[in-house]
Amino acid sequence: MNEPRWLDVREAAVWKKYRDLRRELQSALDRQLARDSDLSGADYAVLVPLSESPGDILRARELQAELGWERSRLSHQISRMETRGMVAREPCEDDARGSMVRMTPKGRAAIEAAAPEHVETVRRYFFDPLSADDVEALDVLLDRLLAALSRDTD
Repeated sequence: MNEPRWLDVREAAVWKKYRDLRRELQSALDRQLARDSDLSGADYAVLVPLSESPGDILRARELQAELGWERSRLSHQISRMETRGMVAREPCEDDARGSMVRMTPKGRAAIEAAAPEHVETVRRYFFDPLSADDVEALDVLLDRLLAALSRDTD
């Protein structure tokens, strides 16, 4: 059995900062949405890919893959949003077992109202503290990290 490759002091500190950043950034984004709209972070996460798809509609499994959520989590979230009139489920014409998720006009209005302040919050906490060179370097680093994850999940 191989010995664990423990993090050194610097790596442990960087890893902690990443975890702290992820937690604090998500918390700031969720607070902003709660303050400025009737959307939760999960609502917004569902509405973004729908708003970017032709006809404001996606297969449920495509939406699930886009979000990286478990099927049951997506199903429960869609049910909550259906109750509020933001999305509607429709049968899938190509697959009787599948379903489509369509953003309703109410959902479209909600994301259009929420997006300007949400993107300003993303800019304020994520991009504004960085230089253009920092953003370029971060882009390269994120690609490298995502590629490593992709290799291990393929």
